[in-house]
Amino acid sequence: MKQYETMYIVKSSLEEAARKELMESMHGIITAHGGKIDKVDEWGMRDFAYRIDDMTKGYYVVLTYTVDVEGLNEFTRLMRINNNIVRMMTISTDEKHGK
Repeated sequence: MKQYETMYIVKSSLEEAARKELMESMHGIITAHGGKIDKVDEWGMRDFAYRIDDMTKGYYVVLTYTVDVEGLNEFTRLMRINNNIVRMMTISTDEKHGK
């Protein structure tokens, strides 16, 4: 298993309860595949540098986790097809730690 970091942006129009539920379900994909959530860093509502699909702001979340490739692929697939996720980017952090 490798460690990854994903930054994703949730639509600003989503209410807080729905946003929390979305985050829990997305993070649950990782744990369902035997992974472990190391850290959830909620940056909160931020303005975009440019308009994205007529939106000017979104709710930013940075997630640090450990999971196998199969779990990562499923997490990425489901994040990309979810209409409430505006953008997402994942990097492997194992290189940072010399692993």
